[in-house]
Amino acid sequence: MATRSQVRETVVGLLYAYESGNEAILQKAPDFLARKKIRNAQQRFALELLEGTLKNMKALDHVLAPLLKDWDLARMGCMERAILRLGAYEILHTPTNPVVVINEAIELSKIYGEDNAPKLINAILDALCKQHPRN
Repeated sequence: MATRSQVRETVVGLLYAYESGNEAILQKAPDFLARKKIRNAQQRFALELLEGTLKNMKALDHVLAPLLKDWDLARMGCMERAILRLGAYEILHTPTNPVVVINEAIELSKIYGEDNAPKLINAILDALCKQHPRN
């Protein structure tokens, strides 16, 4: 059974594929997830993250843009953008502990991002948490 970390890693890959022009990714996602041995509850979790992030992408970008300060979301690498969007979606729309979300995003950015990506991802998602605290 896949861990939630593996699910997030796979979802980031699917978001990257979507942004790279594979807009049919939602239809292909269940088969892709099954090949990655992401099944049952973990597959539902993955699809919730993928569908939610894609459905809310413009709103997520709108919330993230002011937090970038001297950066532009469009200038950011596709993987960093995918990690940020997924992290923002989880923080704003799921009950997952924001500390867990930020840690997972940092770990993904260490693997797939540029050298400065972990610090940037951490700063942006931390600022998002402060801007949108949970009760």
